[in-house]
Amino acid sequence: MDVTQYFDYALMAMLLAVGVAIIRLRNLFAIVMLTGVYSLLSAAWFTSLDALDVGFTEAAVGAGISTVLLLAAMLLTSRECDKVSSARHWAALAVCLAAGAALFYALPDMPVYGAADSPANSGVGMDYMMRTGEELFIPNVVTAILGSYRGFDTMGEVFVVFAAGVGVALLMGLSGRRREEDE
Repeated sequence: MDVTQYFDYALMAMLLAVGVAIIRLRNLFAIVMLTGVYSLLSAAWFTSLDALDVGFTEAAVGAGISTVLLLAAMLLTSRECDKVSSARHWAALAVCLAAGAALFYALPDMPVYGAADSPANSGVGMDYMMRTGEELFIPNVVTAILGSYRGFDTMGEVFVVFAAGVGVALLMGLSGRRREEDE
């Protein structure tokens, strides 16, 4: 076994431990902080799997922006969560087990990691790999694809995230005005 596999297993164990801690806690501040830790561990795992773009996005959005937004939302709520009935815990466990079973059912259909004949390494993906160096002279293929070949798509995604942020800001602003008017 390779050393990086041990590192991956250690990261998965830490992700599991943090996930269980998040489920067990009732203090919302601790939960928000642990979700940030979970995102950073996920980013490290993606980086270990050579998915640097996904790892960077997870670190920025998951650990950065989401943690700040959750802390801001927590200011509008109480510090402790309410008790939840055990029936809801069992229902959540059943849903998680069903989703996990479906994932394990689909696992044999997945291509081998790094296989040359996998869908990610054939077709349009290989076309991008071959053309990027000749056409764009950008050393990072992912950056070239997102910035050039899929530039309009990336710009659309930025607009969607911006619109969502403006919508949240407007909703928070409108709820604050209503409270002032009610008093």
